[in-house]
Amino acid sequence: MLQHIIPATGLLFTLENILWINVGVFIGSVFAAIPGLSVILCVILFLPVTYSMTAIPGMMFLLGIYCAGGYGGSVSAILINTPGTPHAAATMLDGHPLSEQGRTKAALKIALYASTFGGVFSALMLLFLGPQVARIAAQLGTAEYFMVCVFGLTIIAGVSGKSMIKGLISACLGLLISCVGSDPMTSYDRFTFGIPRLYLGLDLAICLIGLFALVEIMAKAEKRLDRLDLDTTQIKDDGVITKAEYRRMARPVLVSSIIGVLVGIIPGTGASEASWFSYNTAKNMSKHPEEFGRGSVEGIAAAESANNAVTGATLIPLLTLGIPGDGTVAIMLSALMINGLNPGLSLFTTQGDIMYAIMLGLILVNIFMCLQGKFLTTLFAKVVSIPQEILTPIIVIFCFAGAYSVNGNYFDVGVALIFGILAWILRKLDLPPVPILLGLVLGSMTETNFRRALLISNGSPKIFFSSIYCIIFLVLIVAAVGTIVRGKMKERRASGQKED
Repeated sequence: MLQHIIPATGLLFTLENILWINVGVFIGSVFAAIPGLSVILCVILFLPVTYSMTAIPGMMFLLGIYCAGGYGGSVSAILINTPGTPHAAATMLDGHPLSEQGRTKAALKIALYASTFGGVFSALMLLFLGPQVARIAAQLGTAEYFMVCVFGLTIIAGVSGKSMIKGLISACLGLLISCVGSDPMTSYDRFTFGIPRLYLGLDLAICLIGLFALVEIMAKAEKRLDRLDLDTTQIKDDGVITKAEYRRMARPVLVSSIIGVLVGIIPGTGASEASWFSYNTAKNMSKHPEEFGRGSVEGIAAAESANNAVTGATLIPLLTLGIPGDGTVAIMLSALMINGLNPGLSLFTTQGDIMYAIMLGLILVNIFMCLQGKFLTTLFAKVVSIPQEILTPIIVIFCFAGAYSVNGNYFDVGVALIFGILAWILRKLDLPPVPILLGLVLGSMTETNFRRALLISNGSPKIFFSSIYCIIFLVLIVAAVGTIVRGKMKERRASGQKED
């Protein structure tokens, strides 16, 4: 580790990286503060910007958006009782009541400090756990990697929403789309329909612009959203947090950060699950549980530290195994691959300096998030009241400009538009879009490793049971599927009892 850290600091501490970190943090905070604009939408819109950058500045920019998005959602949750992002819903339960008590700035400061602690904690876990997991990943062959990919596909069950069947349909659609282009083993063209531009396949960033960005614009166009008139004078309080409150927050922040890391490492889970679990845990551990839901400082601190502790943890399976921990991190995979960095196997050995620079950079991202949040909170608050009729056309322009900039042609703009229409139809059918994303990301990787493993074994399936790692991942797959199915059955029983 030490032989990589010194060169990594030299790669990280440049004016370019510092600039892109701050730009990313600012954009992420602004986007997440606006209700209806998610972090994943923001990352998709600005992903094409990173295609002209090298690996470190590009990842620092995206990580700035990702981490700041975890904090930014709390701004609107506290101010107007509307979470800017889904994982800020738990923060809203105590953040807004505390704001109504005349302590708006204090609530925002608690959210900021808790988010920073959780983010730095997860960054340190990534720094120490990532290389250890990478050592194991370097021992994996094609058969083991196929099992890893299958384990990654079990994420689909966890992000399928209410219906697992609909999630599987979406995932199969994503796997089908990943087959477009030339065959990875034989180079024969598949599903190209004689269109030369499709021989190289569909670019992930372009597909995501349609699937997640354009469809949001279509959804907003279908309904008239009321303008939010925000009175920013409510954040003029002194923002004082007493020593007793700091002491009360210490234990829930630490426990919630640990929970956030554990949840983030498991593919398919996310910040929403971590924040709710941590909020409930903090309430059970608290000496003042009656304050929860009425402006508890412990509730705000627990929820915010947990959802930001997820950020670094989700990068552990991504950087070491190539398995994205959630949808937003899956998009970052293309930013790495465009620079020739294929996560997993011997990446920490061949590109160790770059990997350590990215991991150290995550600590820097959280520090700048704290600084910006401290001095620009009033500005972030004003963003909440931007009229939708101004915001929507700007997002549309970004969508089409981003699609065009990937390869510099109008064909990609048409592809993004087609995927936007497809996503709109899927939304009408209540089919979730995240499984499509996972199918797109993991489809080619799964197919390639499966076919290579069979070639090595002359077609014998025994190769998938030939090593201890294959057996371990097989057990994990069965356990994950069993746990998810059991959870779905409990949800059905609970909903059935409510109907009765």
